[in-house]
Amino acid sequence: MFHWPITVYYEDTDAGGVVYHSNYLNFFERARTQWLKSMGISQTALLAQDIAFVVRHADIQFRRAARFEQELTVISRIQSVKRASLVFHQQLVDAEGQCYCEGVISIACVQLSRMKPHAIPLFIVQEFIRVS
Repeated sequence: MFHWPITVYYEDTDAGGVVYHSNYLNFFERARTQWLKSMGISQTALLAQDIAFVVRHADIQFRRAARFEQELTVISRIQSVKRASLVFHQQLVDAEGQCYCEGVISIACVQLSRMKPHAIPLFIVQEFIRVS
């Protein structure tokens, strides 16, 4: 499990000060990226090896409206690890644990130049298995 703090900025909101729906996906993406960084995994190094992670599917449930200047946390968990894919369960919650949005995000590992499935490097699989 990984926790990543989010502050809702003005740019994240619509005219009413409510987080615009697509920005929840941005929050989830940042949390996944930071989780990799926290494990010492450089996406820049992976790109240099022609390996990338891409979103394959996202199932999002909006629970309540997040608003300008709120301090929230993205909680990320690994739901499954396969040869060339990862499935994350992610939630955006407040300090009291109230959920604003949650999603199941399927990520594929690809050979970037061909956009074809590629086995997730073993050291990454081992890290995710270790923490889940």
